[in-house]
Amino acid sequence: MSTSSSVNAPGGDQECDTPAAVIFLHGLGDTPAGWSSLQRNLPSLRPNLGKNVHYVFPPAPTIGISVNGGMQMPGWFDLYDWPIGVGVKDDKEGKIKAAIQIEETVEKLEKEMDIPPSRIVVGGFSQGGAVALLTAYHRRTEGKVPFAGCVCLSGWLTLKEDLNVTEEVAKSTPLFWAHGEYDDKVLFEQQAHGVGVLKEHGVKVEERSYPMGH
Repeated sequence: MSTSSSVNAPGGDQECDTPAAVIFLHGLGDTPAGWSSLQRNLPSLRPNLGKNVHYVFPPAPTIGISVNGGMQMPGWFDLYDWPIGVGVKDDKEGKIKAAIQIEETVEKLEKEMDIPPSRIVVGGFSQGGAVALLTAYHRRTEGKVPFAGCVCLSGWLTLKEDLNVTEEVAKSTPLFWAHGEYDDKVLFEQQAHGVGVLKEHGVKVEERSYPMGH
């Protein structure tokens, strides 16, 4: 588990003695190093995200990406369409494998650091955001402890036909979704579409858009 130093509790402005964690997933072709600065930058903005919060940046496997002619690169799942608009084809098998990898990270945090899912925020950028949504909402079925929150940056909602958000997850796992209005890779339409679907399932969503690309 590629864990990066301690910091503070997700949510709230007061420091907390109870350990918490942020799991953040990088995008296509990137590595954990691409987002590891979050462990320094977030506490400078929100001091409560410093002490007692463990930052984890899992690495995606190296796989062939169809839209890139099968080129091998770090990726959470395969892509068949470009750009990524509403209705693109899903690599269901790859996405499930990616979600299982994150769930194994969650299990390690609970076993080794005594941090339960209810003290964990899972988030990601682009492909990582898609996997974060899948892990936080599709996969937290009845009887599984919901996450403390989810963050999606320029991602998209996948496997919509399999989405069944439990009442407990809808109540316990709020979502922050930010997206660039000029995104030409994961199209801006994905935010409105995904947010709308999740709100229909009772998820509390804070959505932000910015005049920028991907």
